[in-house]
Amino acid sequence: MEGPEGVSQDAIEDIAERIWGFRTLRPLQEPAVRAVLDKRDSLVVLPTGGGKSLCYQLPPMVSGELTLVISPLIALMQDQLDGLRLSGYPAAALNSNCTDDEIADTYDRLHSGDLRLLLVSPERAVTSGFMSKLPGMGIGAIAIDEAHCISHWGHDFRPEYRRLVELRDRLPDASLHAYTATATPRVREDIIRQLDLHEPEILIGTFDRPNLTYRVLPRVKAADQIAQILARHENDAAIVYCMSRRETENVAESLMKRGVNAAAYHAGMDPEKRRRIQDKFTTERLDVVVATVAFGMGIDRSDVRCVIHASLPKSIEAYQQETGRAGRDGLEAECVLLYSSGDARKWEQLLQRSAYEAGVEVDPKQLELLRHMRGFASGMRCRHRTLSEHFGQSYENESCEACDICLGEVSEVHDATTVAQKILSCIARAAGQNGSAYGAAHIADVLRGSRAQKILDRGHDRLTTFGLLRDIRRDAIISFIDQLVDQDLLARDTGEYPVLILTEGSVEVLRGEREVTLLSPPAPAKRERARTADGEEPLTDLQHGVFDRLRALRRKLADEQGVPPYVVFNDATLRDMVRRMPTSSESMLEVKGVGQAKLERFGEAFLDELMASSSG
Repeated sequence: MEGPEGVSQDAIEDIAERIWGFRTLRPLQEPAVRAVLDKRDSLVVLPTGGGKSLCYQLPPMVSGELTLVISPLIALMQDQLDGLRLSGYPAAALNSNCTDDEIADTYDRLHSGDLRLLLVSPERAVTSGFMSKLPGMGIGAIAIDEAHCISHWGHDFRPEYRRLVELRDRLPDASLHAYTATATPRVREDIIRQLDLHEPEILIGTFDRPNLTYRVLPRVKAADQIAQILARHENDAAIVYCMSRRETENVAESLMKRGVNAAAYHAGMDPEKRRRIQDKFTTERLDVVVATVAFGMGIDRSDVRCVIHASLPKSIEAYQQETGRAGRDGLEAECVLLYSSGDARKWEQLLQRSAYEAGVEVDPKQLELLRHMRGFASGMRCRHRTLSEHFGQSYENESCEACDICLGEVSEVHDATTVAQKILSCIARAAGQNGSAYGAAHIADVLRGSRAQKILDRGHDRLTTFGLLRDIRRDAIISFIDQLVDQDLLARDTGEYPVLILTEGSVEVLRGEREVTLLSPPAPAKRERARTADGEEPLTDLQHGVFDRLRALRRKLADEQGVPPYVVFNDATLRDMVRRMPTSSESMLEVKGVGQAKLERFGEAFLDELMASSSG
């Protein structure tokens, strides 16, 4: 089959197999590759782990022309470069970590025509010195990675991305291609406009990540809940996202006291310490990173099995990007959000403070993004469906079988209006006693009939509402309070302490003029059957033993090469090896993800280990 420019399908697939070990391309990868080969601009939106990088890495190996890649983080560049070099791909990067000798060598390779891919940061790309060199590099295409950074509606707006359109002026004959994992229709339109894409090929993949299981739990005792969730993923890689630096340190300390191999990570730490933590995580010597959003965009570890949000993210786009770091290899992973309706109030205060310090009004776009995120957390629809529809796609499955809603972990509360009346009445009576207002945890304790000293001291054990909900879990009562706030039937004060205040809606409920619907939060979940993006069955216990041996070998080989283990082979490739148990170089090439260069470099070691496993 011949393509529009005379490049056969076989030629494209031969490159994919020889370098990356892929027998076929994924559905949207082929038209994305064709757009580059046809010198037609494109916008490619594929979910994390969907194979975006192949869309711009493969064409220059067919065309023989250089592709310039704009990549936002040095760590991201380095991981990509390590993987390409191990696969025998001629690529280089120019960034602030490069020595003078490395920079000189890269320019020598550019002038000799040896390179097919050059990665640079957006900051370097728009400098006058670099731009002056562009016309002589033989660049056929420009790829903008993480293209959502160009849009104010994106979750990671970076002003320097706005200047990337200047590259087009310097390279009028080069096609321009934008790639991102998280872009709503509005962000997509903004990317096309800001980059001045000319009649672009627009390729939008399926946003849904079927291998991810989403859960939203009411936050009660975050440290305890996080520990319980991580227990389901013992010895697996996990990321815990927190809103503040102090919170990352407190949670990490709590986990370490419980014997979890964890460390805190935030922008206020010494840069060298941050680098060491990141290196330990990427080389599989650290299981859990507890971090602010300062950790993540440069992390390409493919075997993260769990992502926990200890509080509400500021947008669905940010949530999608952060949870997207789980299960990048297509294997099963869990994403849990610990939610309190007070989180939205904290975000609003942060946005207001930031705007005040900058001398501007709060950006209404940010408030709208926050409102969407709050709706996701408090909503009781299929999580996969909600995320898909937010990004402008319909969701065809009746049940995802991979979220707390569809797994039946959440159910409607019987006689919810009466339960709501008891909660609201307790808030009113506690406040009426001395004119003070109280938070959700205190009200839940009163309703549960707790005889904690603070309740006895305030005389709240003598309230008529004391113990009215003693048969309901404390975390469930707190969840009901959050649901009442989300339904505007209750409010939280905007002051320093998030105390509860009755509203007009509260009065309507108390008078019996308004019906209420409440949903019961799930009990702690057990680790469910492993799920993969392609529906493969989980490994047996015997196969797991072989997998662990291959994983140890991978770590050893990675140390020798000075690269992260997943750059050698990812978990999906190791699992395929375990299932196939190849005994020769020819059969090893049948394993997904084993290309010619990696076979020559690592094949013998893995074949020996597989043989030892089968005979042992």
